[in-house]
Amino acid sequence: MSYNGECFCGAVKIEASGEPEAMGYCHCRSCRSWSGGPVNAFSLWNPASVKVVAGEEHVGTFTKTPLSERKYCTQCGGHLMANHPPLGMVDIFSATLPTLDFKPGVHINYAETVLPMKDGLPKLKDFPKEFGGSGEAVAE
Repeated sequence: MSYNGECFCGAVKIEASGEPEAMGYCHCRSCRSWSGGPVNAFSLWNPASVKVVAGEEHVGTFTKTPLSERKYCTQCGGHLMANHPPLGMVDIFSATLPTLDFKPGVHINYAETVLPMKDGLPKLKDFPKEFGGSGEAVAE
């Protein structure tokens, strides 16, 4: 299965193959600030599964911390994805892949939430242990 997406103006087109490793919501301040929303819906992919198929010359990168290399279109500013080198994963923002059946499985960085969500999904204080966090769950 392949999923196609693009930036806001369509200058950059991406393709993700297979299925994401995980999907969920991030509540950290960095994601909120970058996304312009109270929560960011993510889909994590193996980097080999993600490619820019058009407009690579228009892909800009902003790196605030070593954890995230945020990718965007230099023409329209539309967000595309974030490489997470320490995790060995690429986060494609779920809205960038309109045909992806978004099935969130977890909330991360829920200790920082500004939008409490009561959906029955696990809520982690920070990151899962596998990604260097405490793995500690917090109450809904």
